[in-house]
Amino acid sequence: MQPEDSKPPEFPIPSPNFRAPTQRPTPAASIPVDVRPNQSLILSPVPQPQRVSVVSPPYHFQVPSKRIRSPDDLRHFHDSDSGRNFIGFIVALSESTRGRKISDPCYASDTVNSIVSILDTLIQWIDDIPPARMASRYGNLSYRTWHARMVENSDSLMLRFLPEDLHSATVEIVPYFTDSFGNSTRIDYGTGHETQFAAWLYCLAKLGIIKEEDYPAVVVRVFVKYLELMRKLQLVYCLEPAGSHGVWGLDDYHFLSFVFGSSQLIDHKYLKPKSIHSQDILDSFSNDYLYFSCISFIKKVKKGPFSEHSPLLDDISGVPTWNKVNSGLLKMYKVEVLEKVPIMQHFLFGWLIKWN
Repeated sequence: MQPEDSKPPEFPIPSPNFRAPTQRPTPAASIPVDVRPNQSLILSPVPQPQRVSVVSPPYHFQVPSKRIRSPDDLRHFHDSDSGRNFIGFIVALSESTRGRKISDPCYASDTVNSIVSILDTLIQWIDDIPPARMASRYGNLSYRTWHARMVENSDSLMLRFLPEDLHSATVEIVPYFTDSFGNSTRIDYGTGHETQFAAWLYCLAKLGIIKEEDYPAVVVRVFVKYLELMRKLQLVYCLEPAGSHGVWGLDDYHFLSFVFGSSQLIDHKYLKPKSIHSQDILDSFSNDYLYFSCISFIKKVKKGPFSEHSPLLDDISGVPTWNKVNSGLLKMYKVEVLEKVPIMQHFLFGWLIKWN
């Protein structure tokens, strides 16, 4: 019989240093020794929601810069008001969509509608810039053309919704925006870029442009549209996963979609974490729930048994409730994304997200 402190956690997590082998992965039932539960995840508290304090004049917008270079820098960030408030904002977004379907009626402000329109514009540009004919599996060079157009037009895109007295904020918020859609040099995308998109939304909340009443629409309208854009970029231009943990990661590209998606399903009478194994449920509910949408997309783009190409998601399906899935994913996002130097070394700090 195992001693009490050696029992496996209710929410599985791989070793952050583990890289998937190049050969065919082993089934989840025989996870290798290197994939032991991460103690920092088990012991860390579940992040709590926080209100975002809105800045007021005089404004001191500045070009944001990278400041994280070491684990000490990371600890400084997470101990700071900015660090706590940023993760609190993400938790607040997650809670705002609890029990809410994508298709449910939802209040959408002019700002939210403008952001959705901007993302639609970026989707249209993919159609305007077809992929180049290439033999390589990843990294279609036409993505650089798309990315360059996005960067070139980013200021004017921000002016679609920024009030006149905040036009000067473009110098600070544009770098977060342009880093939200992947890296044009490496032609890759990952959870760090997704986090920059969350940081861009957080900056808009700091500016008072996004308000708390907008949070549900930010998830089920803005983030859903962002996910649509990123999937199209990934498929059309074959973006390489950035910093992937391979088969033992949660997903090749995304994380927050699973956080928000699990919150949608909390206390659902019939749909459970194990429901991801029913193709009928995925077909029926993928348009309403982000979590099922992500699982369905993974099953379409990856070959072989789900337990082999996505063992961590397969293990999570055994967690008894969506509430535990959501709290576990929030902890995992903090530990596996926000507390990883290779990811957060690219995070930006300015006047809105302060380093001090």
